[in-house]
Amino acid sequence: MGKSGTIHLIKLCVGAERVEDLTDWQATARAKGPDGLPRHITRMWPKRAGEVLNGGALYWVFKGLVLCRQPILRLDEITGHDGIMRCGIVLNPQVIRVAATARRPFQGWRYLSPEDAPRDLPKGRETEEALPQSLQTALAEIGVL
Repeated sequence: MGKSGTIHLIKLCVGAERVEDLTDWQATARAKGPDGLPRHITRMWPKRAGEVLNGGALYWVFKGLVLCRQPILRLDEITGHDGIMRCGIVLNPQVIRVAATARRPFQGWRYLSPEDAPRDLPKGRETEEALPQSLQTALAEIGVL
């Protein structure tokens, strides 16, 4: 899942309930950079940028569950309309589903060590229909998923 010297990021997918909500948003022109790749703009620049760019991914939390990740391609400096410099986390458009893992709410993004990252779903399960959110949450809480 990661190389030595790799760190991941984890972030709440605010306003989205399902992975499809994220992929639908990222398909819009507003969510893409000039190169056509999806990006997430955040205020803070990762101090561990070298580790993030060494095979790191952005893990997305939906309603208390980590459900997918996207490999991070690069970090772009972006100046907002207000003149403030921000970090554009440029993502691989491929969304990789992971085993549903419960995660308490938090603000902004956090670092996630490769050892603590949810495992990718096995081949063939990535496209199967997701369980209802309440069932995924219950199973994740008891460590079944």
